[in-house]
Amino acid sequence: MACATALYDAATEFDSGTGWPSYWQPISRRNVIESTDHLFGMTRTAISCAGCDSHLGHVFDDGPRPTGLRYCMNSVALRFVPRTAN
Repeated sequence: MACATALYDAATEFDSGTGWPSYWQPISRRNVIESTDHLFGMTRTAISCAGCDSHLGHVFDDGPRPTGLRYCMNSVALRFVPRTAN
């Protein structure tokens, strides 16, 4: 990722068994852009950062409740930031 847009919260991360960081929702849907990806002979929904347009990964409909979604992210696209105390 080339900017500091907040994308996912650790509270929504889950073990998808894929080896990729997976989340069931973004912090805000305004922070990610969905587009159709037809690479490799399949149709997928690609996810990009709304702040800098960097490709982040894909979203699939085989995730856990409450959304049923699996945002499967490229770990190199993420920067993990500790939460600050309020």
